[in-house]
Amino acid sequence: MNKTNENKAIGRLSEIIALEHGYPPEKARQIRTAAALHDVGKSRIPKNILLKPGRLTEQEYEILKTHTTHGVELLSTIQGGLGALARNICLLHHEKHNGGGYWNVPASFVPDYVTFVSISDVYTSLLSERPYKQAWTQQAALGYIENQAGKQFSNELVNVFITLIRNDSRIPAIFAAF
Repeated sequence: MNKTNENKAIGRLSEIIALEHGYPPEKARQIRTAAALHDVGKSRIPKNILLKPGRLTEQEYEILKTHTTHGVELLSTIQGGLGALARNICLLHHEKHNGGGYWNVPASFVPDYVTFVSISDVYTSLLSERPYKQAWTQQAALGYIENQAGKQFSNELVNVFITLIRNDSRIPAIFAAF
């Protein structure tokens, strides 16, 4: 799957999670749009880092982390609620429920819609082939997500996500291209 389709899948999955959490449809659509822009800052990261087939060095990893702040800069001209959503998602989508992550932002400061994008991003990335890894099976990806309950993601979000992936009739169409 190409990155454009992955970003669309992340956006659609984030929208469905938002709807399941009681977000109004218009806000969920904004989350969908903003989620598709979550990695826009990677356009400023050298290709030799993004496409490296092996493990990144500590210095390369520090450069990669800046895709979040580059994304905020690139989206700074988007006004209103959509702009705020997109910038928050860009900056915070690598933060973890247990307080770890790129910038070690406590979970209480990360809006829940960002975590919808984060779990969608991780799941979609696991299902996708990368220069440094093969695509995972759906079962293996769901196992990883389940293992991250209380760590990378809240227990509640993991439960909602797993239920959606296994039971929601909208999900298969999202991943049909995988």
